[in-house]
Amino acid sequence: MLLGLPALGAAVLALRASFDEQAAVEKTEASSSSAPNVPAIERLRALFRRSVGLFTAAFAAVFGVAALSGLYYRGMLTFLPDLLTPLVTIDLPIDLDTGRYVYAGLLTVGIAGQYVGGRLTDRFSTVHALAAAFSALGAIALLFLPVAQTGTAGLLVASAVLGFALFVIQPLYQATVAEYSPPEARGLSYGYTYLAVFGVGALGAALAGTILQYAGPPVLFGTLAGVAGSGVLLSGWLALRRSRSGTAV
Repeated sequence: MLLGLPALGAAVLALRASFDEQAAVEKTEASSSSAPNVPAIERLRALFRRSVGLFTAAFAAVFGVAALSGLYYRGMLTFLPDLLTPLVTIDLPIDLDTGRYVYAGLLTVGIAGQYVGGRLTDRFSTVHALAAAFSALGAIALLFLPVAQTGTAGLLVASAVLGFALFVIQPLYQATVAEYSPPEARGLSYGYTYLAVFGVGALGAALAGTILQYAGPPVLFGTLAGVAGSGVLLSGWLALRRSRSGTAV
């Protein structure tokens, strides 16, 4: 019930909000194909045509960046509470699953990460910032276990840095999607983006579980570093492409 109250508040705010969803969109097939009197088969054809037009090489790279972000996010967080508990060396008078409290603190630090990520989109090129953020995530994946195993202080520092960096990247790829999609396909582009993050990204949980079962945590963190490295390569390609062409799309 408590979790439902914020959702109800958001619903009330959404009903009271008023804005022009088509302010930047010309009256084209993209906007008219969703009219109620258009047959369903024509809507599907229009969706297919818009999707083909949307998936340029650049947007396909952005889609890959979002998918890699989702793989890293889900692969890192799914089993992290269970990995944290044995590393906490504080002796408590009662039996608590201390790893889950550290995990909750990690997610709380992510609030600051999202704020900083949003500010970065106003100050720097999003693709350059994305490359830097993925580089940081790769380094964190490689250093997390060695630092966390030094003791509770090291664990708390490593967790805070991870939580911050993990959420910095979200505003960056969202802003990048806006730069690499035309206004008339903006909603469709975010639909595909969240398919990448939460659809393809969900495979990160299966990947993490399989690696933990057959290889162990060091291999998992090394694999996640490789995922982040792939994000660096895609972001770097987008940055190089922009520097050569001078435009995003």
